[in-house]
Amino acid sequence: MSVFLDHASTTALRSCAKNALSDALEILGNPSSVHSQGRATRELLEQSRDEVAKACGANRSEIIFNSGGTEGNNHAIKGIFWDRVARDPECKVIISSRTEHHAVIDPVQWLGENQNAEVVFVEHFANGMIDMDSFKSLVSKHGHRVALISLMWVNNETGVISDIPAITKIAAKFDIPVHSDAVAAFGHVLIDFRTSGLTAMTLSGHKVGAPIGVGALVIARSAKPISLVHGGGQERSLRSGTMNYPLAASFAAAAKEAIAELDHEVTRLGALKDQLEAAVMEAVPSAIITAQGANRAAYNAHFVFPGTQSDAMLFLLDQKGVCVSAGSACQAGVLGPSHVLLGMGFSHTEASACVRVTLGKTSTFQDVQRFLTALEQVHPVALEATPA
Repeated sequence: MSVFLDHASTTALRSCAKNALSDALEILGNPSSVHSQGRATRELLEQSRDEVAKACGANRSEIIFNSGGTEGNNHAIKGIFWDRVARDPECKVIISSRTEHHAVIDPVQWLGENQNAEVVFVEHFANGMIDMDSFKSLVSKHGHRVALISLMWVNNETGVISDIPAITKIAAKFDIPVHSDAVAAFGHVLIDFRTSGLTAMTLSGHKVGAPIGVGALVIARSAKPISLVHGGGQERSLRSGTMNYPLAASFAAAAKEAIAELDHEVTRLGALKDQLEAAVMEAVPSAIITAQGANRAAYNAHFVFPGTQSDAMLFLLDQKGVCVSAGSACQAGVLGPSHVLLGMGFSHTEASACVRVTLGKTSTFQDVQRFLTALEQVHPVALEATPA
């Protein structure tokens, strides 16, 4: 049986989420209908909204259910930008980062290419942390012309944690709305929308043990982003369409359990990660921990193995029954140099030689040992297979 150490791409469906989904599928009704069965499904939907809100520190009215991270990021970025430009045509600067997930980078660049947005990127230290002095200068330079800042809470490749409250505090001096892709953070680090200062935040259910295809855009009650979908006015008129109460119920169950286990899992997975990284450095002294010294999420270990190529390492490890990745699984299976590492200042060659090992609820010490055993076997082969 394969060992799965790619939990940042997706993680195992929780039993509570599976049961919640199964139970909800047995209930017939449209949440927008006024009859008793419609009201029953609406009640379940709203209970689910309450649970997700509690899990991320938001008000229930701030939870907009959707299909997941990519939709949420697109809606927040485009919707807030369009709203700001409609009120002030000169307010068209977007501040983001070259190390963001492509679900942020691509809509930001699309706005630049098609909607006259002026896109500027923050600077990073070599370990992936945002240079806050540089960021503060960037915000001051563009001031009230900034329509939106979008910076992720936890980097999905390296696990680097950004100081979101510090970012929003700087932005608040110019009344700039801040969006954060919190997909890699939710369920793994403590996040609280209410105290974060954020205007919008993106969540994805399958990262915490819900089925693929459900998530939420958390949007402040004061914000009125332009909708991407128009129709019946559901979800505060921000996402029209029949509301998917079974997936919402499943997401809520998974989120509730993930947050209840958070402290325990951070401690457990952090210890596993430390053992993993120490053993990797002993087995392959030339390896580089890409975010060494940064504030990182406990479940993420990201390496560069100089002299190898990511695709060869992943293929050889897979042959040994170990599933890991190089980074995001959202690039349609196309493997190339990590844009995250390039954004951190790594060379093209180094960014093409990375391996990401991410732990989850099902991960054990035996899984880590399987990876280490496989690594010792495949690393020499990958070195030999890589052109000089």
